[in-house]
Amino acid sequence: MSVKVRSLAIRTVELLSYSTGLILTGFFAIQLAQGEVERQGAISAFEDQAMLASVATQDPLDQPSFKEPAQPDMSLWAPGRVVDYQSSLGVELPPIMGVLEVPSVELEVPIYQTASDQVMDRAAGVIDGMAYPHEGGNIGISGHRDGYFRVLKDVQVGDTITLQTLEGEKRFKIDATTIVDKADTTLLKDTRDQTVTLVTCYPFYFVGHAPQRFIVTASLDTTYVRHN
Repeated sequence: MSVKVRSLAIRTVELLSYSTGLILTGFFAIQLAQGEVERQGAISAFEDQAMLASVATQDPLDQPSFKEPAQPDMSLWAPGRVVDYQSSLGVELPPIMGVLEVPSVELEVPIYQTASDQVMDRAAGVIDGMAYPHEGGNIGISGHRDGYFRVLKDVQVGDTITLQTLEGEKRFKIDATTIVDKADTTLLKDTRDQTVTLVTCYPFYFVGHAPQRFIVTASLDTTYVRHN
């Protein structure tokens, strides 16, 4: 093979490699954008449900208002969780039940009616058998420790938890953070008063199946009155 032909072959391979890199980068960017569009769509669907419920049950001047959540910050997410998030795109999920916000750690995430792996790859879900955000009792919400719920490692007692629900906005104050064995379900029992229980695996940076659970418990802030 002549030097000229060999040089041409090397240049062709380099161009192909460069083109492949551009294509893969573009595909990754498109996947992230698609995920955010679907997330925003889920929250928009929830807001539509909330407005319909409000029109049917409340005075027109007493309707709940909702804001669009910011784009999810994946800077603390595990690389594998980012991949799982992308893989979940396009999967049909159950109805969205509300939006969870913890302002102190900049958490804002849709809540779906079940806590399946596919749901938690995309958002957070209600633990089976526990109350929905618009119901009384113990509202149990689960999320992955290496995804949306990793920021819970920084919450403090007294921080505010806000739920946007079909009944409007509800606010809670964090009473405690507790680490328990994964088989311990004591804090998941129903409560007479309305409470919120956030559950994720622990330790947050454990490699493999985490042996414990990190639980945030919060009680209804009875001093808060929603203003329109």
